[in-house]
Amino acid sequence: MKKDILEIIKEGIKSVNPLLCIRRSVRLENDILVIKEKRYDLREFENVYIVGAGKASAKMAFAMESILGDKKFEGVVITKYKHLHKTRKIKVIEASHPVPDENGIRGTKKIIEFLERAKENDLVIVLISGGGSSLLVLPKQGISLEEKKKTDKLLLECGADIEEVNTVRKHISQIKGGFLVKKAYPAEVVSLILSDVLGDPIDAIASGPTSPDPTTIRDAIRVLERYDLKEKVPKSIITSLKKGETPKPKDKIFKRVSNFVIGNNKMALESSRKKAEELGYNTLLLSSYIEGEAKEVGKVLASIAKEIYYSDHPLKKPAAVISGGETTVTIRGNGRGGRNQELVLSAAIQIRSLDICIASVGTDGTDGMTDAAGAIVDGNTIKIANKKGLEAREYLDNNDSYSFFKAIGSLVYTGPTNTNVNDIQVILVK
Repeated sequence: MKKDILEIIKEGIKSVNPLLCIRRSVRLENDILVIKEKRYDLREFENVYIVGAGKASAKMAFAMESILGDKKFEGVVITKYKHLHKTRKIKVIEASHPVPDENGIRGTKKIIEFLERAKENDLVIVLISGGGSSLLVLPKQGISLEEKKKTDKLLLECGADIEEVNTVRKHISQIKGGFLVKKAYPAEVVSLILSDVLGDPIDAIASGPTSPDPTTIRDAIRVLERYDLKEKVPKSIITSLKKGETPKPKDKIFKRVSNFVIGNNKMALESSRKKAEELGYNTLLLSSYIEGEAKEVGKVLASIAKEIYYSDHPLKKPAAVISGGETTVTIRGNGRGGRNQELVLSAAIQIRSLDICIASVGTDGTDGMTDAAGAIVDGNTIKIANKKGLEAREYLDNNDSYSFFKAIGSLVYTGPTNTNVNDIQVILVK
């Protein structure tokens, strides 16, 4: 079953390759650039600027170059280290993710240079993908990079979900939360988005640089209060939050802005489901909205697997249940791991000795601050660990799932995939 589960996940990731996503949504008909249902006559624009940020941005830039061919355009995108892809005209800057660095600031300033050059008869194409929130980084005046990094770290470790994290990020940034559009105004702006946020809310993906921001300063402060961070974040953050609101839906700057989601978790899950069907499994696409504490979600997925195992409900065996989304981990220990590994370790404890296989993998190829994409377990995992003197629950309590799975050879490695549409979970039951 492990071989099958890895094939199923591989097919899901393959379906959201940025090249495929852009080619499905964008084409050139002589001088007309067609993006989904919108048509842009390139003869009407003096300049075309292409900017972007995210783990998929370099490959997205390459795809746009291949479509535009010898048309006039220039630009710059920021991507994560080791996610580089060769381009002809568009400059690619590598920067740190999830913790931002000076390269991210340098790249963002380069993007702003292009945006501020843009005039009413120019077209700005924005390429957005998961990871963009950390890579597109320029804190408001008065906030240092170190202060922003400390705030990000506190938010990521407290158990806040990605929308809560981004609510704060937008209000301490010079480019997130619609500010990118403000800098490009009055140019025409179109953004192509690979979504890594459940439900594809444009304002939340990469902290919504091309979207009106429905959240407020008060919302950002409430997030800090909810997780007891108001006294822990640097004072400059609180000071900045009291100054100036993000652009809102009725702002005139959004009149010439179009946003298109060209790839998301649901697309990946549907491709995984079809692959499982080809392999002979009865399939169920459970949900693309899986969220919550990773170890609790692991228990729930294990419970579904056991229901199928014992009663052929809601699917008859052999069964494949596909799900996706993005869980969170509240760090209480001092181990190493990621949300996918923690979810799977929790599930492993529940399926001991049963003919069940469960895997969870980040579609970007990275799970937490590790070199693995996720992990895979079956009914023998706990038995193998016990023979090596490993107690699963101790590792789970210490948030040390990586060490546990590395010791028994159950990590899943994909390397950088140059895409990012949340996570894929697969349950197989025979």
